[in-house]
Amino acid sequence: MKATVKIAPSLLSADFLHLAKAVEMAEKGGADMLHLDVMDGHFVPNLTFGPPIITQLKKLSHLPLDIHLMIVNAENTYQAYIDAGADWLSVHVEAVTHSQRLLSEIRRQNIKAGLVLNPATSLSVLEHLLPDLDYVLLMTVNPGFGGQRFIPQMINKITALKQIRDDHSPDSFLIEVDGGVNLQNITEITAAGADILVAGNAVYGVADPQQAIEALRQAAQYGANKRQNPDN
Repeated sequence: MKATVKIAPSLLSADFLHLAKAVEMAEKGGADMLHLDVMDGHFVPNLTFGPPIITQLKKLSHLPLDIHLMIVNAENTYQAYIDAGADWLSVHVEAVTHSQRLLSEIRRQNIKAGLVLNPATSLSVLEHLLPDLDYVLLMTVNPGFGGQRFIPQMINKITALKQIRDDHSPDSFLIEVDGGVNLQNITEITAAGADILVAGNAVYGVADPQQAIEALRQAAQYGANKRQNPDN
C-alpha cells in the first residue's frame, strides 16, 4: 500500500488578523488539515488560541482541526477543545499525569488522540501507551514559538519511532512532525518515517501559500515513496 502523507498548515504562522484568509489559502492549496497550537503561557512562554477561536474556525472550514495542546492541566480543560470542534487532539506527555486515561477518554468521543514528545523526551515513555493512541507528535524544535529551525538530530528520533511502529504493527499509529519543516528537509523527514507534516513559515511565510503546500506535498510524497522503496 502506498504511504500517503498529510500536510497540516500551522495557523501559528498565519496573520492572526486574517485567519479566515489563511484558512481559505490552506483549503485552495489542498491541505489535509489545519494545525492549531494552543499555548497557555505556562507550559510554554506564549499565548495563542482558545476554544472560542477554534469554534469560529470550525465554522469556516471543512478541513479537520488538528489541535495541539501546549498547556498545563490538559486533563481539566481538554473537553472544551473537543466541544469547540477538535477532530484530532494531542497532549504533551510532559504535562499530563494520567496519559493513558486521557487518551482513552479522547478516543471514546471519536476524536483522534495523540501524544506529544518534546525533543529531549525519550521514546521509552510510549512503551505502555501505544494501544491507546492514534498518533505520536514529535516536536522537532523546542515548543513555544514558530519560525525555529529543525533540530537535525530529530531525524534519528523519527527513524527510531518508525522502527517501534514497525515492530508493534505498521498500521498501529501515525507519526506527526512539528517544527522547522520546510521544502529543504521535508523529503528527509518523510523518508525517515513521518506521515503528517506540520508546516508554518514554509506555508504562511512565503508569497504563495497555495503553491507552497503543493510543493511541500510533492517533496513529502517523494520521501514517503523512497521509504517504501529504498532501492528505487
